Amino acid sequence: MFGMEIWQLAVAVGVAVLAGFVKGAIGFALPMIMLSVYASIFDADTALALLILPVTATNVAQALRQGWRAAWETAVQYRLHLITLLVCIAISANFVTILPQAVAYALLGGPIILYSVSEILGYGFRLHTRHAKQFEFWSSVVGGLFGGISGIWGPPLIAYLMSMKVEKTEAMRIMGVSFFAGGVMLTGAHLMTGVMNAHTFPMSALLVIPSFVGLWLGFRAHDRLNAVMFRRATLFVLMLTGMNLLRKAFMG
Repeated sequence: MFGMEIWQLAVAVGVAVLAGFVKGAIGFALPMIMLSVYASIFDADTALALLILPVTATNVAQALRQGWRAAWETAVQYRLHLITLLVCIAISANFVTILPQAVAYALLGGPIILYSVSEILGYGFRLHTRHAKQFEFWSSVVGGLFGGISGIWGPPLIAYLMSMKVEKTEAMRIMGVSFFAGGVMLTGAHLMTGVMNAHTFPMSALLVIPSFVGLWLGFRAHDRLNAVMFRRATLFVLMLTGMNLLRKAFMG
């Protein structure tokens, strides 16, 4: 079915549900979870293609959970982040052959681990509101520059939101809007490269359904998480994200 063996289809669907659940609960990590597994049972191009529609669709659902007006207000409020992110992704994508992905993964993964561990242990830093815009700008620069090369731009934004102690519902919406905006640009690039084609499009579309099942279950879990548990869960998964980036760096 869709060019997959039955066992491959079962694994792909199960992982999509799990990844959707984690994203619904804390707002991110769907691509990390899906790609980590898919890359071991599919070729690299197919594994990447399978992510495209589930990532785009779940980001739309996450951004619009409180309605389009709330999403638009978030986009306006964080326009500095969005504009900077997209510009830096567009710039750094042109240099993907200059800086190896393994180096980009290591440069991003190491600081993310240090940040998340220090926060978990209670040694994290807090930003004064007068420095918020500067940190928003520079975290967007870092995320965008690495995003164009590696396809990963979320961790710096998440670190910014955690440091500013942004309320969990608002943080989820900001992540959804940001990930959707950046994802549209990268999706366009994949359509141009042929990664998304007549063969991989139906496979990717199929996985939207289990991803949404997991997302819905994750949203229910998110609503039950208090602010402390949400923060701890976010930092834990952020730490795992950094560790996964280092793993990919060493494998590269």
